[in-house]
Amino acid sequence: MIGLPFVYAIAGALFAIYAVLGAIDRRWANAAFWALVAVSFLLGDRLGDIGNGVLVLGLVAIGGFGFTKAPRPRTDEKAPRGDAIFLPVLIVPAVALAGTFAARWWPGWADPKQATLVCLTIGVLIALAVSMVWLRPHPATPFREGLRLMDSVGWAALLPQMLASLGAIFALSGVGTVVGGLIGDVIPNGSLIGATIAYGLGMALFTIVMGNAFAAFPVMMAAVGLPLLIHQHHGNPAIVSAIGMLSGFCGTLLTPMAANFNIVPAVLLELKDRNGVIRAQAPTALPLLLVNILLIWWLAFPR
Repeated sequence: MIGLPFVYAIAGALFAIYAVLGAIDRRWANAAFWALVAVSFLLGDRLGDIGNGVLVLGLVAIGGFGFTKAPRPRTDEKAPRGDAIFLPVLIVPAVALAGTFAARWWPGWADPKQATLVCLTIGVLIALAVSMVWLRPHPATPFREGLRLMDSVGWAALLPQMLASLGAIFALSGVGTVVGGLIGDVIPNGSLIGATIAYGLGMALFTIVMGNAFAAFPVMMAAVGLPLLIHQHHGNPAIVSAIGMLSGFCGTLLTPMAANFNIVPAVLLELKDRNGVIRAQAPTALPLLLVNILLIWWLAFPR
């Protein structure tokens, strides 16, 4: 049965290639950074808590002190032109969608809990193979260009995973319970609309502070979503969770902490205003947050 180990192996192999290419270019800090990422994917379950903690500290030291260098310039290889070059990209979602349904119809070949992620990875591999056969680039070109992009993003590429881990730590340490107690003192007892506003707004605010809706979700679910919206008011868990995440994504549009979404694009586009992306997104994010809160209140609860 194909599961997460397959996905981790592919990701680890890719980052290992990036590390080798960085070493070939004598960009030692970049090579060391991607090598540590590769080790975390390939051997993370064997390193133990302390080993993984030391590995993360190594990543923080290399990225935080600015040891990595700017990306290499684009390859001299002539880039293909035309709309047809987007066809391989469409292979990825098509395979992910078809594979997810196939896992339900023909169970046993993929872990049902991770079927979408497994099929997404398979789709990427198929798209890469099709591109290689069709465009016939130098074998190293896809990995060179991938490394160039990853070096442009740098440490911010790992920010979502680290912030999501931080959210799990907050949940285990009882932050959600503390926040729930504080919010409970403000919300009128039994007020559905008050709890809904607190949940949606809290998802956005925690995401703004932490930079990742996945980090905010366990905190706000433990504080408001589960005890008030689901248990007390009998809300639909799927709707509360899904639209709650959308509320958190509204916060993602408003924060420089979501560096991979809001700061890195400004750098790649060479914008003079480093917060230009956030300023452009704010007029959409704020009304959308209000709509999400209203949708939770309207759709999630029995009438």
